[in-house]
Amino acid sequence: MDTVTPDEEFIKNPQIPGPTKEEIRCLVMCKSQVSSDDIVADVGCGTGGLTVEFAKRAKKVYAIDKNPEALNTTFKNLQKHELEDRVDLIEADGTEVLDSLPPFNVLMVGGSGGKMDFILKKGYEKLKSGGRIVVTSILLETPLESIKVMKDLGMEVEVVGVSISKGKISERGTMMVAKNPITIVSAKKF
Repeated sequence: MDTVTPDEEFIKNPQIPGPTKEEIRCLVMCKSQVSSDDIVADVGCGTGGLTVEFAKRAKKVYAIDKNPEALNTTFKNLQKHELEDRVDLIEADGTEVLDSLPPFNVLMVGGSGGKMDFILKKGYEKLKSGGRIVVTSILLETPLESIKVMKDLGMEVEVVGVSISKGKISERGTMMVAKNPITIVSAKKF
């Protein structure tokens, strides 16, 4: 598997959160089990941190975000890493476009705009047998809603809470600086 792109190699946008931190991207790639034959739907792609990682590994990625500035930043990151030909950028609310996508192997939800229930149910319909859903969240409510919907769909759910701290070297020593804790909810369609 390709290594994960270091954080400092991403173009950032002060108007858009992200990119998803390097260590989280590692875990998401592991939980998604993405392969070179897979098609990925990345809903709420933000600045494209996960989109870039999926594009390095998957056959095709559909990166969806309703914010044109987010998609612009995602495109710049894809260009920087020479991956733009592997991704279709779609400016829309995820709830509006999931029906129009071909069936996919991985549904990645990084942002739902408060419509997680609908996105997961619609995504599940388009998800191929054996496909995986991965949800990342900084809000406490999002994993709870995701777990409920996935269980209602008959999926076996896994939840991982991640707290990352990175060392900041000073003259006196190393101070650990905490990043936002993230919850990763994942499940497989049988």
